[in-house]
Amino acid sequence: MKNLSLGALLFVVLFLGTHFSEARLQVCNPSGTIIGKNPPPGQCNQENQSDCCKQGKSYTTYKCSPSVSGSTKAVLTINSFEKGGDGGAPSECDNKYHSDDTPVVALSTGWYSGGSRCLKNIKISANGRSVTAKVVDECDSTMGCDNDHDYQPPCPNNIVDASKAVWKALGVSGNVGELDITWSDA
Repeated sequence: MKNLSLGALLFVVLFLGTHFSEARLQVCNPSGTIIGKNPPPGQCNQENQSDCCKQGKSYTTYKCSPSVSGSTKAVLTINSFEKGGDGGAPSECDNKYHSDDTPVVALSTGWYSGGSRCLKNIKISANGRSVTAKVVDECDSTMGCDNDHDYQPPCPNNIVDASKAVWKALGVSGNVGELDITWSDA
């Protein structure tokens, strides 16, 4: 009888542990796709190695991002938030352009969270260094391949799109293209 009680207790503990850990781990599944179309001539700014949509290519879209923790894994990309830069329009949070010498970022749609992180600082860590940057824009994971998005594909759901100042503070050349990082709310 004692072995049966111990076995039942172990089962309950494992079941509850699994159940509650799954509730904490918010799975972020794709929400759809966009079929690309070629941009009109001169309409896709490829500064900072930005991609342009390709005719007929399927691009995954997301309405969510991975859960945010004290050290959230992400991919750092480079973006110009200046007028005429590959960021396109003024930043979503303040309707302004920002110097490439200012540490600012755009977050994937889920992390941008409808603007709830607008003008707040995040801490980005990589390469043995850290930098604080202000959230000024959304890197749209739900739409792309159109004029509003400079004919660039939707962002993946795990992107921190950063100005040159962020890359410089991390001691990494923006020519790398992408960098694995961690970030947290500052």
